Amino acid sequence: MTIDQIPEFWRGFLVDIDAALTEETALHCIGGFVITMRYGSDRKTSDLDIVMLIPRDPNLDLISLAGKGSPLHQRHGVYLDSVTVAKLPIDYDERLTEMFPGAFNRLRLFAVDPYDLVLSKIERNVERDRFDVRYLGRTIPLDLDRLKSRYYDELRPDLFVPEREDLTLKLWIEMIEEGT
Repeated sequence: MTIDQIPEFWRGFLVDIDAALTEETALHCIGGFVITMRYGSDRKTSDLDIVMLIPRDPNLDLISLAGKGSPLHQRHGVYLDSVTVAKLPIDYDERLTEMFPGAFNRLRLFAVDPYDLVLSKIERNVERDRFDVRYLGRTIPLDLDRLKSRYYDELRPDLFVPEREDLTLKLWIEMIEEGT
């Protein structure tokens, strides 16, 4: 996707963030922004969920600059959200894909792969998460053996209540198999 293909409200927001940066900065992105911008869902989202900022510049607080209630949020109607509770598979960062290569001077946005994206939602499991899982299951389509393997090998050991998430994964796999 080129910069011209980014919807204007996101493009202006990202250009403003890029202009505020003094060095190359990478954001690891999850959530609805990735579902829509990388994987083509038409569901609405007003936040860009990030799980990692590299480098961690102590002189730049991106959430103050572009988070909920910030001047950039008020100007563009969208905002950055630093997600600290979502768990990701151990090696997610080895599978990142740059979303808009060369579109910005210093800002680089990286999307997690679809399996890691699905697994980042497993603990919350609200209706929009199930919608996203069904969407990715149809659109990608997801290889269910790969999803299970990544869950058991890279995510489950770090979960607080793995038995609950085992059931969620089982239900999600059934949902994907049924195509609903």
